[in-house]
Amino acid sequence: MQQDLTSGPVTGTMLRFALPMVLGNLIQQLYNIADTLIVGRFLGTDALGAVGSAYTLMTFLTSILLGLAMGSGAVFSIRWGQRDAEGLKESVCTAFLLIAALTAVLTAAVFLGLDPILRLLQVPPENYGLMRDYLWVIFFGIPATFLSNYFSCLLRSVGNSSAPLLFLGASALANIGLDLLFVVTFSWGVKGAALATVLSQYGAGMGLLFYTLWRFPQVRPQRRHLRLRRAAVGEISRFSILTCVQQSVMNFGILMVQGRVNSFGPAVMAAFAAAVKIDSFAYMPVQDFGNAFSTFIAQNYGARKPDRIRAGIRSAVTAATVFSLAVSAAVCLFARPLMTIFVEPTETEIISVGITYLRIEGAFYVGIGCLFLLYGLYRAVAMPAMSVVLTVISLGTRVVLAYTLSAIPAIGVVGIWWSVPIGWALADLVGFGYYRLRRREIEARLTGNEERNNF
Repeated sequence: MQQDLTSGPVTGTMLRFALPMVLGNLIQQLYNIADTLIVGRFLGTDALGAVGSAYTLMTFLTSILLGLAMGSGAVFSIRWGQRDAEGLKESVCTAFLLIAALTAVLTAAVFLGLDPILRLLQVPPENYGLMRDYLWVIFFGIPATFLSNYFSCLLRSVGNSSAPLLFLGASALANIGLDLLFVVTFSWGVKGAALATVLSQYGAGMGLLFYTLWRFPQVRPQRRHLRLRRAAVGEISRFSILTCVQQSVMNFGILMVQGRVNSFGPAVMAAFAAAVKIDSFAYMPVQDFGNAFSTFIAQNYGARKPDRIRAGIRSAVTAATVFSLAVSAAVCLFARPLMTIFVEPTETEIISVGITYLRIEGAFYVGIGCLFLLYGLYRAVAMPAMSVVLTVISLGTRVVLAYTLSAIPAIGVVGIWWSVPIGWALADLVGFGYYRLRRREIEARLTGNEERNNF
């Protein structure tokens, strides 16, 4: 179902648009949980730690592609709001060619640098071989990740968040089925888990490609659009590169924290792998709501509807705060049963470490909820550099404190957990403070009184 985000009730329109995105990623997270469950139960804690650490690495690598797709999506949304059909098709073609070229380079680079990457992450000997086997297969899925992220962002930018949900759902179900077949029935180990992921990703990516070209002629480029124009390249680059930097910095920081976690041994690695799955599942809806909020702002920015944008900001902050507080209460209360979903009850050390992580970080989800809204706001009003600044503050604080605090014997690994909400809080303070300080400039952008050549 396609929606026009520039008309209709503000709160209802945003929530209806966000709901399929939330459901789609909930399904994806359910797959991730099922994958972790299958690996942990059938292959053991060493395999669980290896796959969990590999997941963090893959999140970093694919965040580069996701950031480019999200930045391009902001341009698509603005063009859609302006009703500029020719500009939209030109942007779609330019972004596809640029991101496809980067995908090819990235894929080649990670295969060539696999062993140096594993050494950088301080992977323990017990996990090294398993993680290497898993990554060697999973890297073949990077082009599929590009296709699914690019066309999902394209569809959402023009108001269709339902189709990505359907393809993600089908992919997740296929992934779980293939996991059971390859890991449990065929006993292919971590390579089987990776192969299941790669095959399902290609199904979703190719499906979204053909669906978009078939159902949306408005975005289907023609022969005259199949070339790189300097103006279009510059525009896409301004939005995409900074959003890519933001996503990359965010996940690189997480990757560095993963390296510090790995130094505490297999038990902490396994606890972190399970807890991060729960963590991602818990705050993922507010992350998707932030992305929906960004599309809402961008379309209305293109349509020059500042009053609607202001109303959207108020509604989004209220909704994100209420949701985050509710999820925080649930995670803190049910931390132990959530951990035992992934880990055998007899693994008391792993469960204890995971519970501590969840109760520290889970109590402060409102911090990450507000941060996602700030990212979306600055990206949508052509100020993506501010999103990068906030990410650097959040993740820089997290990395520095993770290494500093955990080196103190009296604090240990708990210092890594506390570094997360502290980073969120500092970034939120800067983000809201900057908004108040530069409010006139932002208001000028919203009303169209500032020159639009920043697009």
